Amino acid sequence: MRMDYVQAVLAIVRMVPAGSAVSYGDVAELLGSGGSRQVGAVMSHYGSGVPWWRILRASGHAPEGHDDEALRHYLAEGTPLRGAYGDHERTGKGHWRVDLSTARWAPTEADLDRIDHVAGTLERRLHGLSVADDGISL
Repeated sequence: MRMDYVQAVLAIVRMVPAGSAVSYGDVAELLGSGGSRQVGAVMSHYGSGVPWWRILRASGHAPEGHDDEALRHYLAEGTPLRGAYGDHERTGKGHWRVDLSTARWAPTEADLDRIDHVAGTLERRLHGLSVADDGISL
């Protein structure tokens, strides 16, 4: 996996504020590169140092295998939830998810400028490689 892509994904994840969330696909769309699987791979290998619980499956479910820890973060941050999260917290049973329609992060203009900068850096690196590798002259 390219480290520039890893760093770009992690930069976007760091921008998502407490109490908000986005899907893996949202991160890819904001970057204009990759897809939900690529973002998921970055998060599974490199995401432990960032607020990983704010990046979800499109259904609003927490990253697989991290339900209990993620729920603690969501409750502490006031992230909107749906379902029997109280039952899950008390008994370990009960289905719940983040209410992504309410919790989805809406970047501000300043955030969008930062996102464009991160995505632009990634694009420049890709374009730089294409020109050097294709040997085409105009």
